Formats: sequence, structure tokens, C-alpha cells
Amino acid sequence: MNVKPNTQNAKPVDDERSHHVRPQDLPWDKMRFPGCQTKTLLFDPKSGLATVLMKMEPGATLPDHEHVLIEQTYVLEGSLVDKEGPDTGLEVGPGEFVWRPAGSRHVAWSPKGGTMIAIFQVPNKFYQKDGKVTDAGGKDWQSAWGHVLSE
Repeated sequence: MNVKPNTQNAKPVDDERSHHVRPQDLPWDKMRFPGCQTKTLLFDPKSGLATVLMKMEPGATLPDHEHVLIEQTYVLEGSLVDKEGPDTGLEVGPGEFVWRPAGSRHVAWSPKGGTMIAIFQVPNKFYQKDGKVTDAGGKDWQSAWGHVLSE
């Protein structure tokens, strides 16, 4: 999983005030992956830390990607299935939680559709058929986020 964060109103995470987010007032942003949409609840443009609501239509797939650091997902409704990867067939349903360690790589699929909360420490790496490695927005991953791991 991953996000294409809406950064228009992004504020540094080190701001000491509480940030009250009303997801019902946020628009769903289409991802470049068909049938996938997000609502960004938290995004730190400096570190890449993100918490998002993600909605996947029935049959939607997040293609081959690597969780660079720990990724956490809580399924609100529907399900999320590992279509390919070391945990092929693992299905996480409503009220269930899955976390994936740094370096885990898979293809995620939502056969029935689903809505989930996903938390990323840094954006995922998506492996393109042409050999490029990008973030969810299509930017070169190393150029956009490589500095985060070297700090």
C-alpha cells in the first residue's frame, strides 16, 4: 500500500498543537492505481510519515511494492489480500490488523473491495515493469525519499 498525499495543507509534524482532522470533510483523492483512493489524515513532507484512509474498489490491486520501513494497516471494511509475495493468500478482514516489516515486498489486492487505515513511516517503493522504482505518485523514489534513510 501507499499514498499519494495531498500536501496542500501539510504542516510540520514538530508543530506542538493538536491537529483535529474530519475525514468526512476530505475528498477522496484518486491514486494512479485504478480503483484506489485515499484521504490523507497526516503527512509530514520532510520525513514521509503518513496516515491515510484508503479505499479500494472490488478487484483493485496495488502493484509490486516494497515497504521500506514498517507499514501498519487496520481494515475497517472489506478485505486486503496478498496476491503475490511471501505471504500469498494472507487475507486481512474487518477489524483485523496487519503490520509488515521493513523490506517486505508484495502485491496487494482487494477482491471484495475495502476501506482501511494505513500508516507509513516513509513512502513505499513501487517496482515498474520498465525497471524504474517510484513512489505511489510516480516520482523517482531515490530522488524523492532516499535522503530520509540517510539522515
